[in-house]
Amino acid sequence: MNEQQKKKISKFLSLILRHQPEIINLTLDKNGWANVDELKEKCSKNNMDFTLEELDEVVENNDKKRFIFNEDKTKIRANQGHSIDIDLALKPQQPPEFLYHGTAQNNVDSILEKGIEKRSRQHVHLSLDKETATKVGMRHGKPVILTIRTGKMYEDGVLFYLSENKVWLTDFIESKYISR
Repeated sequence: MNEQQKKKISKFLSLILRHQPEIINLTLDKNGWANVDELKEKCSKNNMDFTLEELDEVVENNDKKRFIFNEDKTKIRANQGHSIDIDLALKPQQPPEFLYHGTAQNNVDSILEKGIEKRSRQHVHLSLDKETATKVGMRHGKPVILTIRTGKMYEDGVLFYLSENKVWLTDFIESKYISR
């Protein structure tokens, strides 16, 4: 399978497993898991054919580790980034002192005034390093990396979660914890 095919499958899985499973009439359980056989069958009916080996390659080689299988590879889900209501069953964790948020230059003034909202997603996403945050910010325009004082937020009672693919998640970031 070439890189273009992998990317096409990955984008389709992101749409289905994170945002719109109804497009192919796929059933996700309350924790966002889909049956792999059902996923393959319903994708195939929508002209998105792939083998289990190809699906495994997409999951294993995705640069952002967006997806995960259960232990016996009978179920699959997205690690985070959902706009649909699911429970990832993540446990609160203490974050490092600082995390980073990548955004576009044109969002900075609003963020510094109002904070960072999760909007249509279940959580605000934060990166452990500036490089990852830069990649995220580049998707939306000229990137700006914001430093988030997550240690202070945690001290103040804000909850944080760590997804399977090491993205830090929280519900909202007040502007007082953000610096350029």
